[in-house]
Amino acid sequence: MDQAALGKAALTESNYAAAIRHYTAALQQSPTSPPYLIQRSAAYQRNKDYSKALNYANRAVLEARKRAKREQIVEAQFRRGIALYSLERYGDAEFVLGVVKRMDEKFKGLELWINKVKLTLSRLGAEEEGKRVCNVGEVPEEGDDVVTDAVTGAASTEEKATNSAQAQQQPTVSITSTPSQPQHQQQQTPADKIRHEWYQNNQNVYFTLLAKGVPSDKAAIEFTPRSLSISFPLATGSSYDFTLEPLFAEIDPEACTKRVLSTKIEIVLAKRTQGEKWKALESSTPVPNNSNDSATTTTSTDALKHAILSPNPPPPSGPAYPTSSKTGPKNWDAVTAAALRDPSAKPGTAAAEGEDFEGGDEANFFFQKLFKGSTPEVQRAMMKSYTESNGTALSTNWEEVSKGKVETSPPDGMEAKGWDA
Repeated sequence: MDQAALGKAALTESNYAAAIRHYTAALQQSPTSPPYLIQRSAAYQRNKDYSKALNYANRAVLEARKRAKREQIVEAQFRRGIALYSLERYGDAEFVLGVVKRMDEKFKGLELWINKVKLTLSRLGAEEEGKRVCNVGEVPEEGDDVVTDAVTGAASTEEKATNSAQAQQQPTVSITSTPSQPQHQQQQTPADKIRHEWYQNNQNVYFTLLAKGVPSDKAAIEFTPRSLSISFPLATGSSYDFTLEPLFAEIDPEACTKRVLSTKIEIVLAKRTQGEKWKALESSTPVPNNSNDSATTTTSTDALKHAILSPNPPPPSGPAYPTSSKTGPKNWDAVTAAALRDPSAKPGTAAAEGEDFEGGDEANFFFQKLFKGSTPEVQRAMMKSYTESNGTALSTNWEEVSKGKVETSPPDGMEAKGWDA
C-alpha cells in the first residue's frame, strides 16, 4: 500500500500523527500534489495544529489553481476556511467559505460551517471586533500564513523522529515567511512584469491582475456592460492603464466586484447571460451602435406583437384577376374563410361563423392561436427567435433559444444582407 493510502487509512482511524507521517512521505514523491496537501491539512486540523492546517490548505489552493482543477480548488478552499475559523479569524473564514459556496453551493458540510461562522460572529463582543475583519483574498498570497518553528513551536517528537532520517532530501512544501510591508512601502511590480489570469463558471468571470504595491486609494476600476478598465499610478511617476473592450459578452456592472490587495487586484465580472461560456476575455467583433440596435429591436418586436396579438389583422390586398363574372371579381379570402369553418358545427355558433379565423394571412392566424395558447416560456422563445433572426425563424423551444443569439436563416436561394449592404 502506498503512503497516501496509508495516510487515508490513518485519518479514518483517527490516528492523526500517523496520517501526517504518511502524507509527509507521499509529498516527498509528489511535493505539489493538491490531494496530498489537502489531506495533510485535514490531518493537522484534526490534530489541532491549525496554523499548519492553514499553511497546507493555502498551498493546496495555489497548486490546484495551477492545474485548473476545479474540484480540488473547492476542496482546498474549504479546508482553508475551516482552518481560519479554528484560528478565530472569523471574518476571513466567512469570506473563504463564501468562495466555496459560489463555486459549489452543494459541497458536503459547507452549510454546517457557514452557519457555524454566522453564529460565532453574532456572539462576538465589542472587544472582539478585530475577529470580524477580512484580510485575505480568494487566492492565497505567496508568503501567507507560513508555518515555522519560531511561530508555532517545534514539531511533535514523533513527527521529528519520522522526518529526521530524510531531512536533507525532503522537498520544502512551505514558503519562507517575511515581515509584510505596508502597502505604500511595498515594492511595486514594474509595468512590463504585470500579467493577468482568469477563469469562469456559469455565473461569473474571475479576473486577477498580478501587480504588487497598487495603492488602493488611488486605483480606478470601472465597468460598463462591455468593458473593464483599470488604472493606477506607478512608482516611476507615470500611470498604468489596462482596458478590455469589448468584452467577449455583456456583463452586469452593478453586480461586479473588485478588491485591491497588496499583491494583486481581484475582479469578479457578473455575466449578463447566465451559463454563457466565454472563449476569451475580449471579442473580435466591435460593439454595434446601441441606439440603432435598440430601434431595430423595438421595431421588430412591435411588428411581431402586432402580427401575432392583433385580434383583427388587416387583410392583405391581393392581386386582381381578370374575370368575366357578372358579379365581379371573386373574393378568394372569403372563400378561404368559409372553407376553414367547421361544417359540423351548429348554425349560429362561433365555430360555424368562423370566429376563429376572420380572413387575412393564414400564417398570422396560425401564429396568433399558437401564441395565445402557449406558456410564458414558449411566448418568450417565439419573441426572441423572431426578433433576433430578423423574422426568418420562429421557435417555441426556450431551452434551445436561450443558449445564444438566433441567427438569420434566409430561405434557400436567398441571401441575407445588412441595411447598408
